[in-house]
Amino acid sequence: MPTPKSNHSLRKPPSHCAPGRPAPTGAALIALLLLLASLLLLTGPSFLNGYWLRVLSNIFMYAVLAQGINLMAGYTGYPAFGNVVFFGLGGYVTAVLMVKLNASFGVAAVAATLLCPLLVLLVGPPLLRLKGHYFAIATLGLNEAVKEVVSNATSVTGGGMGISLPLPPGDAAANAAWFYYLFLGVMLLSTWITWEFGRRRLGIACRAIRDNETKSEASGLYTTRYKTTAWMISAAMTGAVGSINAYRMTYIDPSAVFDMAIAVKGFVIFLLGGAGTVLGPIVGAFFVESLQTLTWSKLLNWHLGAMGLIIMLVIVLFPNGFRDDLRLRSHGAPPISN
Repeated sequence: MPTPKSNHSLRKPPSHCAPGRPAPTGAALIALLLLLASLLLLTGPSFLNGYWLRVLSNIFMYAVLAQGINLMAGYTGYPAFGNVVFFGLGGYVTAVLMVKLNASFGVAAVAATLLCPLLVLLVGPPLLRLKGHYFAIATLGLNEAVKEVVSNATSVTGGGMGISLPLPPGDAAANAAWFYYLFLGVMLLSTWITWEFGRRRLGIACRAIRDNETKSEASGLYTTRYKTTAWMISAAMTGAVGSINAYRMTYIDPSAVFDMAIAVKGFVIFLLGGAGTVLGPIVGAFFVESLQTLTWSKLLNWHLGAMGLIIMLVIVLFPNGFRDDLRLRSHGAPPISN
């Protein structure tokens, strides 16, 4: 006597599992969210005032700075604490070319973006022989050395008095929107470069160096070339936003653009976003800059202390960055402390 079929076999499959209709995936949801975010960012100047355009411009700028750190510290394993040197150098090259040679901003910005990788090509091979905290200290020394050169080249850079750039054409509202789009464009470009970097031979080689440089060298990988190339890309990103920032501020001095506080903030953003991630620097920049804006408006006299305490708490709770720790916790695993 044949066994009767179970009732379960007679049930219709749920509508979302019907043939020909693919189930929604996490990647599709992320792509949709990114599309909506891109549309909002592209139309931002149409509904945001000048203050919020400046806040978002700072977010974009720090996202690029953190992305540059991410290429070196996150992908390659070399903590370039002194990467702010390229931010200051990009600003000063732009200022000198515009003031002394009457160059247009476009020409000056391109020259600044290209000069920063040339500096890496000069000092990178010897400095990249150092590892870990020795390399980090060497980059700090590089920043201080370039800062002193700029401070003492009074006839060219204005020295410690700083240098004033020409005023951008247009009114305040038009300029705010223009710089907003410039910073947004550089941020999107740097994000695309990082994504391409990670999937190309260069990024794969840099991750191998990060994981075990000795084995990478033993397998025939010319590590110095890959490390120098990664640092050159990082320097170009940083120099580009340094150039735009100098023109936006219309005045710079050595203590402002070679400030280590910029480097520390960039590293905090990089750590919060997660090392070796493409979108992590953007997430970290939005969090840190939004937090700074909130604490400045609500706790004027205590904003630095409050911001520092909150960042310390967040780093304790998310030691591996937002993405990795949230993913671990979603699977019921505790965060892994390094």
